[in-house]
Amino acid sequence: MSDTSKIAKNLKAFQIAINAHDRENPTHNAYGIGLAHFDLERLGFDEGEEILPGITIHADSGVTGNFRVLCDGQHDENLEREAEEADMVEAVAAERGITIAPGGGERRDW
Repeated sequence: MSDTSKIAKNLKAFQIAINAHDRENPTHNAYGIGLAHFDLERLGFDEGEEILPGITIHADSGVTGNFRVLCDGQHDENLEREAEEADMVEAVAAERGITIAPGGGERRDW
């Protein structure tokens, strides 16, 4: 079993992260914390153990020393929107004969 002060610090960090997640993503429900298997063993947690009300601990393939808030939502929505916007910019640039140079400058091909 790990030192109780280490466990207390981790539980506090877990709660802060869950609160931040829930504040930023009100439509998603957090259900757990993901830890590397090594960290799970080191801290003395059991897979599926309820560490906070409604929050269970899970081993995952993440990096040692970090944890992840696990939720039932999709966080890729913004990435998809950004990719669509980038495609639109490229399409408009191609239509107008504008080449976007690697420094952000423009070069016209007349």
